[in-house]
Amino acid sequence: MKDVTLIATSAMGLEALVAKEVGDLGYKHETENGKVIFKGDAKAIARSNLWLRTADRIKIKVGEFKAETFDDLFEQTKALNWGDYIPENAEFPVIGKSVKSKLFSVPDCQSIVKKAVVEKLKKHYKKQSGWFDENGPLYRIEVALHKDICTLTIDASGTGLHKRGFRIGQGEAPLKETLAAALVMLTNWNPDKPFADPFCGSGTIPMEAALIGQNIAPGFNREFASEQWDWIGKDLWREARMEAEDLANYDQKLEIFGSDIDHRMIEIAKENAEEAGLADLIQFKQMQVRDFTSPLEYGVVVGNPPYGERLGDKKEVEHMYRQMGQAFNGIDTWSVYMLTSHPDFEKFYGKKATKKRKLFNGFLRTDYYQFWGPRPPRNV
Repeated sequence: MKDVTLIATSAMGLEALVAKEVGDLGYKHETENGKVIFKGDAKAIARSNLWLRTADRIKIKVGEFKAETFDDLFEQTKALNWGDYIPENAEFPVIGKSVKSKLFSVPDCQSIVKKAVVEKLKKHYKKQSGWFDENGPLYRIEVALHKDICTLTIDASGTGLHKRGFRIGQGEAPLKETLAAALVMLTNWNPDKPFADPFCGSGTIPMEAALIGQNIAPGFNREFASEQWDWIGKDLWREARMEAEDLANYDQKLEIFGSDIDHRMIEIAKENAEEAGLADLIQFKQMQVRDFTSPLEYGVVVGNPPYGERLGDKKEVEHMYRQMGQAFNGIDTWSVYMLTSHPDFEKFYGKKATKKRKLFNGFLRTDYYQFWGPRPPRNV
């Protein structure tokens, strides 16, 4: 099959990271709000699903056009080569969204796209009448309208890429794995330095650091919708997985520490790391942040502490930020990176950040405060 246009979707603020990852895989790309667009062959579908740590999902772009009427939508959808992608027995539900467009009724748009795809596939497979059985592999179609421009895609991931395939338990407000990976990648950490998360919860950030540290593909332990697509084929997926296995550096020694005030979360984190095959790489311990200390030098601390969003928690959280700042004074060669929505974090922490970056944790606007430590000597 000829090259296809792929879209790696992204949370707001992470587009540059996703673009860098796409570039590292060897694909030329363009970046837009919430997505990175690139061309690739069938193997690119497998490789990008397996390797992209910070993207939400991979979609195949089937077509894009202006649609101001339902007739426009039907005819231009029908004109696309759906038979190049979708087999006769495929299950092909249609989902949709519409923003600032004349065609604002999403259920109507979904229904029209479905009918148009059915008509085109009937012609492609020389089927005279009726609908399709839809008892085969999944090809989920999305109709997305933005300012009257319609983009039609097929989801190649299935479950979102933040699902790594191994988390058993989680806390009340779990951090998405894609954001956790981004928090690690936005630091100056490399696998030769110690790494710590003093608010580790179910272990998401330390586990993402371990995957990055040993260059393990984040999608290695899970399945994808496009693995069932005949036009990609099992052999090509096998090749992509073998490439990921060959590139993993399982001999890389790591010093990764996770701690949390809640002993139940530490047990969950240990179970999750065990399930992921990362238990030997991460040391978990029940501990308050005020007690954090380390004899090691030039490490990196990454944390997603409580934000104090609920009124009753605010004073307690601010007190904890003060204690954190005091504790981290004792590790003055380390760099510290903290994600919080609290607007006065620096005041309570007791120090001005070297840099801060706006990120979204779900729909919540947060800042990623970066306190850079000194550069280690060349021989460290």
